[in-house]
Amino acid sequence: MDNTQTESSVAKSAIRKVSVRLVPFVALMFFINYLDRTAIGFAAPNGMNEDLALSAAQFGFASGVFFIGYIILEVPSNIALHKFGARRWLARIMVSWGIVALLFTWVQNFEQLVVLRFLLGVAEAGFFPGAILFLSLWVPAQYRGRILMLFYLAQPLTTVIGAPLAGALIQQHGIFFGLEGWRFMFMGVAIPAIVVGIIAWFYLKDKPADAKWLTSAEQVWLTDALESERKKTESTEKHVSARFAFSSGRVWMLSFIYFGFIYGLYALAFFLPTIIDGFQEQSGVTYDVFQKGLITAVPYLPAAIVMYFWSRDAGKRGLKTWHIAAPAIAGAVSIPLALFAGSPVATMAVITITACAIFAALPNFWTLPTQFLTGVAAAAGVALINTIGNLAGFSAPYITGAVHDWTGGYEVPMFIVGGFMLVSAILMIVLARSGRIRTGSAADAAPTAQETTR
Repeated sequence: MDNTQTESSVAKSAIRKVSVRLVPFVALMFFINYLDRTAIGFAAPNGMNEDLALSAAQFGFASGVFFIGYIILEVPSNIALHKFGARRWLARIMVSWGIVALLFTWVQNFEQLVVLRFLLGVAEAGFFPGAILFLSLWVPAQYRGRILMLFYLAQPLTTVIGAPLAGALIQQHGIFFGLEGWRFMFMGVAIPAIVVGIIAWFYLKDKPADAKWLTSAEQVWLTDALESERKKTESTEKHVSARFAFSSGRVWMLSFIYFGFIYGLYALAFFLPTIIDGFQEQSGVTYDVFQKGLITAVPYLPAAIVMYFWSRDAGKRGLKTWHIAAPAIAGAVSIPLALFAGSPVATMAVITITACAIFAALPNFWTLPTQFLTGVAAAAGVALINTIGNLAGFSAPYITGAVHDWTGGYEVPMFIVGGFMLVSAILMIVLARSGRIRTGSAADAAPTAQETTR
């Protein structure tokens, strides 16, 4: 067997082990993370809004205020992760947000809800970009899209599994010291964050050289490939400082593209349960909490499947502009159309298209920043993109709720969502045509294992 064949065998084995040993665990962390931050969307129509006397605008504000604390500390948190190591920092973040999430069990009014949502954002700051950066530091560029796709599967599956789970927990009214069902649900989704965070401290490793589950050859190949890639980026781009990340036009353009996708994502996540309540009025059928959870999950299973095959296609062809722009256009068109579908079934079908569009684009999108960022610049740049994008996490639920209260319906809010996603598609096309982001053939997007170690 020649050296190229040996190297190919080692590369495949190393990537397979990373995919099996690290990605599912980090995806589990992401699953719990997304469930904890969106649990308020399940609680709202199932007793919380009534018990706390919340208007739609108040609920939207409480949902969105999470992102104020999150945004303030996002970049500093990711720089700290780069300094102290992902293992310690991600574990610390997870235990912190788990403790805050547990306190939602005893919230008594709107003011307390707002304070806890703000603190939850502070506690979670840095987790998502930190996880993206952590996984990017474990695999060379040609495998990154596949790894991030497997990681991102946790987000739609959070709703596929989490929505019925939340519904089942909410149904346990009074089972634990007389707690209302929605309060018990908050407790049930918070405790796993604390437990898994403690496990993460011991389970995760910061770099391939620390992983005893890799052979010596696999450790050497991953270390050499990643080091070669880092040096090549530094020599050609010279973008290794945090200062560059804040001044880069590419970073800001990617931030605005991401904003449109996240605006659509959170508009769905926070208000889909409320929209489903409207189905009951249209059809005259009453759903129990568990059934509502199942209906909420409907768009996300197809979204997970589409995301898998769309990302797989990008890996085979090489990332193309349309791998990101086309889903943005599909989402922009579909989400306003959901309001005119005419029946619950048709509405859910259109919303499913929107969910598929958003999730098809996101893993491919996150392969772009590390094309030209490395070191602390990558830590700061990825965090900045996520920070600006997540401004939509605050504005989407608040604007949607406020405009709904103003107009008496969801027509105008959903057209706003579609508009932001259309802007994302346009910006992606402009950025690609400028030549400052690499899209093209599979060979361009995915250097061979031999090339990464030259």
